[in-house]
Amino acid sequence: MIMKIAEIREMSTADLADRIQAEQASYQQMLLNHAVSPLENSSQIRTARRNIARLKTVLRQRELNK
Repeated sequence: MIMKIAEIREMSTADLADRIQAEQASYQQMLLNHAVSPLENSSQIRTARRNIARLKTVLRQRELNK
């Protein structure tokens, strides 16, 4: 599921950090599963990677704006 940047900005900083960890764990599991047997929709990997990047970007922006 693609996360909208507006949804991400509404999240608290602690929620962002938790969500990043959860998304990274999911992404790693997806890569492992894909290596064993290909996923039906391999674009999920790309979507997950981009969601992680969006989350990290917003978190970094908050760090810089303190």
